[in-house]
Amino acid sequence: MDEQLLIDGCKRGETSARKELYELYAPAMMSVCARYVRDRETARDLLQDGFIKIFTKIQTYSATGPFGAWVRRIFVTTALEYLRKYDALRLSAPIDEYGEQVEDADASVLDRLSADDLLECISRLPNGYRTVFNLYAIEGYTHKEIAAMLNIQEITSRSQFTRARKALQEMVQSLITQDDVSRNRT
Repeated sequence: MDEQLLIDGCKRGETSARKELYELYAPAMMSVCARYVRDRETARDLLQDGFIKIFTKIQTYSATGPFGAWVRRIFVTTALEYLRKYDALRLSAPIDEYGEQVEDADASVLDRLSADDLLECISRLPNGYRTVFNLYAIEGYTHKEIAAMLNIQEITSRSQFTRARKALQEMVQSLITQDDVSRNRT
């Protein structure tokens, strides 16, 4: 079905259009939810909450931008609301007002990882690190925008991102080392 027809059907409250929209976007939006929370059940709850918001707010979609981007923004906002509600964004490490140098990752190392391995590493980050990393590196928000969204200082966003990158580099290096050891045993 054409996307605009699907949107129009959802605006009219048509069950078949809602079902098709859900089936079209649910897999990708489940991935978005799972990137922000570790627990699969919570991610499923966020998925349902996000679709409820989509269906109740679809009248506000003005078609000034891509529909998929509008949908994604609702899911990111839903995840952030959950994290704020349960104080999951409380920073797990003290934030110092200095920058940390992070070595550039070796691209050949990253080529040896699957997307699932990398997503697993991201999911193991502390909540604050993971949230800022997702918003900055994956969603494309600026540190200024992230600071406003999370009600934190811009320097805190930058620091959390730097620390997330450093932690990810350590996890990736550990995975590569484990992989090298496994290969040498065979």
